[in-house]
Amino acid sequence: MSDPKCRWQPPEDWSQWSQWLAAGLHARNRWRLPVLLIGILFAHGRRTVTTWLRAAGVSADYQDYYYFLSVLGRKTESVATRLLALILRTLPLGDRLLAVLDDTPTKRYGPKVEGADIHHNPTPGPADQKYLYGHIWVTLSLAIRHPRFGALALPLRAMLYVRRQTMAKIPRWRGWAFATKLVLAARLVEWIAPIVKQAGKTLWIVVDGGYTKAPFLRRALRAGVTIIGRLRKDAALRDLPRKLRPGRRRGPGRPRKYGKNKISLAKRAAHRHGWETVQCTVYGKTVTKLYKTFLATYRPAGGLVRVVIVEEDHDWFPFFSTDPNATVVEIIEAFADRATIEQDFHDVKEVWGAGQQQVRNIWTNLAVYHLNLWMHALVELRSWEHPHDKLCDRSQSPWDDPNRRPSHADRRKALRKHILRNELSTLAAVWSLPRKFTHLAQRLMELAL
Repeated sequence: MSDPKCRWQPPEDWSQWSQWLAAGLHARNRWRLPVLLIGILFAHGRRTVTTWLRAAGVSADYQDYYYFLSVLGRKTESVATRLLALILRTLPLGDRLLAVLDDTPTKRYGPKVEGADIHHNPTPGPADQKYLYGHIWVTLSLAIRHPRFGALALPLRAMLYVRRQTMAKIPRWRGWAFATKLVLAARLVEWIAPIVKQAGKTLWIVVDGGYTKAPFLRRALRAGVTIIGRLRKDAALRDLPRKLRPGRRRGPGRPRKYGKNKISLAKRAAHRHGWETVQCTVYGKTVTKLYKTFLATYRPAGGLVRVVIVEEDHDWFPFFSTDPNATVVEIIEAFADRATIEQDFHDVKEVWGAGQQQVRNIWTNLAVYHLNLWMHALVELRSWEHPHDKLCDRSQSPWDDPNRRPSHADRRKALRKHILRNELSTLAAVWSLPRKFTHLAQRLMELAL
């Protein structure tokens, strides 16, 4: 079922995808999700929920849509599961998937926004703002390498981190429970791992140094995934337990899991000998890296890990993999692809306006953030097979690099143009509009988009 008052008629594949995502919702209001998605696509200015509804042409029913958002916030897992299934079915992915985990803040305003509090600002900017008031989102994206445009990520699902002292401001009937960032990240891994396994693929998870801790690593490893991450330079590594000589009996108790001797990453990195070189693809370029690698035991990871120390021009960085058979190239390239989620955070905020939606209910906040994530993933998914010239035209910008890969804003703009041109061609076929009217409409379209 579709809303007859919706202004736009999206492409057939977009309609099928949005209806597929909505199929997990209650039949009474599932038809509202495709309407909201098309409204988000054409919204402009400050991206509040009211601008979404105004762009979709359903402003008169705003109360019903706000109620729908609060319901959608409790169903984000169901919709995200269907989105992941859609991606696995649509894109030509290999046998191993790479997912990226990280957290990001969105600025909010007003003391009655549930779940919002003061947090450290990861990007202080010129004003050097060390703190911000808003939400913290632990987000999971699927990192993929496009055959023409390089590494990109499709955001799937997020969980809202609420500080313990902020829990008292959330009404009890919301049913919200406190959890740390590490626990929320582990829940995301426990959600995606069975789906990927059922699809017959293996899963690697890439995290930054803030998530290389036991509460996350132990639960994630029990889910059957491989963790790639960055180590602290003073990480408590130990060597491998000594093997017994053949014929020698082991003493009472279980065999040793960790070695007796500590390993100093700083000393290993400072030693001049033992460095090797390898070529790998990092940030879209083939480069030569200087590295050292060895096996060690790491208590937060529960045992054996492979450690890779990479020497850069200005410093050295240690990485690890919970799969000891992982190669140096795989570890370096996987961690380099972690940067794709940072691009997601930029696009979700700058292109789709995450954090600008003025809603207070905590479940509604969860819904609107996920809608921004899903719009990002759907636009990237639809642009996957489109050539460069169909996604962007820089002929009017001679100062720009014409070969630069299309940005996410270019991809969104191309989809909007496609819908508007279809609308115009339909009108021209029915009403036989003069050619100069058609050309004028196209010029106005270029200026508007």
